[in-house]
Amino acid sequence: MTATSSGSSTARQRLAVEMADLVGQWLESLRAEQRAVATWPFPSGDERELWFYTPTDHGGLAMSALTASQQQQVMRLLSAGLSEAGYVTASIVMAQENLLDRTEGWGVRFGRERGRDPGLYYLSVFGEPGSDAWAWRFGGHHISLHYTVLGGEVVSTTPCFFGADPATSPLLGPHLHRPLAGVEDLARELVHSLSPDQRSQAILSPIAPSDLVTGNRSVLSDGDRMLPLTAIWRGRLEAELDELMAAAQTTAESQSGITDDDYASTAFTSKPKGLSMAACSTDQHEIMRALLSTYLDRIPPELAADEHAKFTGTGIDSLSLAWAGSVEAGQPHYYRVQGSELLVEYDNTQRDVNHVHSVWRDLRGDFGRSSLTGDPLAEHYTRDH
Repeated sequence: MTATSSGSSTARQRLAVEMADLVGQWLESLRAEQRAVATWPFPSGDERELWFYTPTDHGGLAMSALTASQQQQVMRLLSAGLSEAGYVTASIVMAQENLLDRTEGWGVRFGRERGRDPGLYYLSVFGEPGSDAWAWRFGGHHISLHYTVLGGEVVSTTPCFFGADPATSPLLGPHLHRPLAGVEDLARELVHSLSPDQRSQAILSPIAPSDLVTGNRSVLSDGDRMLPLTAIWRGRLEAELDELMAAAQTTAESQSGITDDDYASTAFTSKPKGLSMAACSTDQHEIMRALLSTYLDRIPPELAADEHAKFTGTGIDSLSLAWAGSVEAGQPHYYRVQGSELLVEYDNTQRDVNHVHSVWRDLRGDFGRSSLTGDPLAEHYTRDH
C-alpha cells in the first residue's frame, strides 16, 4: 500500500472499525453450521485469493441461506464498503439475475434448481473481525468485492469487479437501463478523440477477445491470454455444462474470426501495451480521468481520493490505453488501462454485444499483497509475529 495522508489513514481506520462491527454482528446472528461455511482462518491458503465473476459457487454463505434480517446486515456491509453510486450499481447488478432468468427462458442450469438466482451471492470472512489482520469477500454472478484489513486499516479494496448482463435493457418511456453506461461510453469517447496516429498505437487488434484477457487469475504474469470459458469456474464443470461452455467459445471464435495472432496481440504484459497517455492532450487526459472514476469511485469517497491522487497532474502520463475490436457502438470491443500499479479491464462482446465485464485491479496490492512499499502481509507478520 502506498503512503497515505493522516486524513485518509483515519478514514481507513474508521472504515475498518465499521466493517468489523457489521461483520461481527452478522457472524453472531448465524447458527454454528452457517458460521462454519462463512469463515476461514487468516491467512487461509489459496482460498482468500480465489475470485470469480461467473454464476458459480464463490465460497462462503449464500444470501439465499439467510433470514431477511441477516440479508439486510450483508447489504449494510456492502453499503459501507462501496460509495453510494457503487452500492446502487451493485444492487442493480444482483437484481439483473431476474432479467437473465427471463431472457434464458426460466431454465434450470448450472446444476441447480434455478439457473439465474439473485440469492446466490456469497459472503466470506477470513480471520477475526477487529483483529490486526482479517478480510472479507462478497461475490456472485457479475459482482466480486475484496477487502483486506491490516493494522486496523483497510489496506486493499481490489480486485473490484462489476458486470452487467444485459448491459442495456428497455424501461418504460424513452430511456434505457444501462448500469455500466459510463464504463463503456467514456472509453469510446476517448478512443474517438484519438488522432489516426494515436489510434494506430492504441488498437492492438481489429478483433476483440470474448472475455477479459486476465480472467479471474489471482496473480498475473507476462504472456497471459484469455482463459477458456470452462476455466473461470470453481472446480471442474459437469460434463454437459463443460461441453456447452466449450461449444459456446468455439462458436464465438468462429463468428468473430479471431486468430492466434489476435490473442497474442492482446496478451497481458507487465509493460503496458497501447497508447501512452503522455502522448495525449489535456482534453484526452480529462476523459481518461472521467473513465477512471467509473472504476475508482466504486469505493467510499475518502478511499477513492487516494487512488485519484495518483493520477493528478503528470501522474496521468503513467497510464496507457489499449483497445481491441471496433470503436463503434454496438460492435464487439475490449479495452484496458494499465500503469505500474493500476489495471482496469473491460469487454463487451457476448450476447450480441450486450454483456459487459469490468474490473479494477492493483497489480501490486490485490488482496493486500505487495505494493510500492513492499508486501503488507509479509511486513505485518515480520513486525508483529
